Amino acid sequence: MEFDSQTLSNFGLLMIAIWGFAYISVSKSFYEVKWLIGIFAIEKLVYAIVWTSWQMNNNLSDVFEKDKMAGIFYSVYGLNDWIFFFFFLFVFVRLNRTKLTF
Repeated sequence: MEFDSQTLSNFGLLMIAIWGFAYISVSKSFYEVKWLIGIFAIEKLVYAIVWTSWQMNNNLSDVFEKDKMAGIFYSVYGLNDWIFFFFFLFVFVRLNRTKLTF
């Protein structure tokens, strides 16, 4: 929390968990909620942009100096958001192009 008190506040971490539960809740019926998949893509894009902005405006070596594990976390957590943004975007586009049957 010390290095990004907004995104990684207690409330922010709770909301990240809530989003995770939302992903799980539609994992077996995602093809029925294609617009929700689009919202998931937007949510991941927002987190990815926030992480990228943080990387550009902060000194990661300061984080590593204070806490090596926090430094590793701050180095990579946004990559996960970028990957899932592209994943959800791909699924959303695919769902809107064709009618998938599972």
